[in-house]
Amino acid sequence: MSENTAGTAKISTFVLLIVPMVLALSLVALELAVNAFILGEEIVAGYFLFLGFIAMTRSGYVLLQSRRRVMSMKITAPQVMTTIECRKCGDKSVREFQRGDYVFKELEPCKKCPDDKMLITAIYKEVKDKEKERASPF
Repeated sequence: MSENTAGTAKISTFVLLIVPMVLALSLVALELAVNAFILGEEIVAGYFLFLGFIAMTRSGYVLLQSRRRVMSMKITAPQVMTTIECRKCGDKSVREFQRGDYVFKELEPCKKCPDDKMLITAIYKEVKDKEKERASPF
């Protein structure tokens, strides 16, 4: 079975609702800063300019981080293996899982002793080193 990797597009609903509103409010604050500056109220204009700039940079940062998180999340399909054994001679082989495999399914005859059929004795997921480290308590 081949490894499938696909980026998942899961962004929080909270981010999708709040960030555009904060962006819109930051634009309004910047426009109010321009209007206050035109009217000659530099202190008020400075406050609105500071507020609009901070809100715009924060929302841009949140959008950038959520996009990076989505791009870095990948789902990999686990490698599933099938163990095939001969009941008579004990010849054992391992291959990738194929659709339709199940435990105790009889397959083609054994290569060493053609009068007996091979049998699927185990189906399991191959554990990678990273998963072993996470599962280990010590």
